Amino acid sequence: MARIVYYVASSIDGFIAGQNDDISDFAVGGKGVDKYLADLQKFTTVIMGRRTYEFGYQFGLEPGQPAYQHMEHFIFSDSLKIEKMAETVHIEKLSIDRVKEINRSAETDVYLCGGGEFAGWLLDNGLIDQLKLKLNPIILGDGVRLFGNSKTKAKWNLKETETFDEGLKILTYEIDK
Repeated sequence: MARIVYYVASSIDGFIAGQNDDISDFAVGGKGVDKYLADLQKFTTVIMGRRTYEFGYQFGLEPGQPAYQHMEHFIFSDSLKIEKMAETVHIEKLSIDRVKEINRSAETDVYLCGGGEFAGWLLDNGLIDQLKLKLNPIILGDGVRLFGNSKTKAKWNLKETETFDEGLKILTYEIDK
């Protein structure tokens, strides 16, 4: 069965965005970012929450269009309404069973794209299998937490560490089940 992989940029202090969703301090280029972009090509399915999907609007994403052209999109929201949607974009009600169904039917591992609150909800429900942190050498002090407001405790096993010249590290963890 496919794994759900939370592949996300993080500051040293555990934020995936600063105040007001500011991501300007995160690395935008270099070999670490190139590796991340190449890794994304291996996924054919992406899941995300509404805020993450709408975050893309400020970077030119049109409502209803895919953020990643080669992936089937499942946006989990009880409130998002879009009239005209691409065939590869689906809005789903927040449902553990639906996440499990998408995971079972995926041809590759499932990319969990951003979203601290959604990631926290998935963590709370035991649905994240792998964590790939693009650890940036920055401290933000405030903003969007890696797992939102989740208070779930989890033990992760470090499987791989990749270090890049710009100070970025990609840390791969498997959940200890």
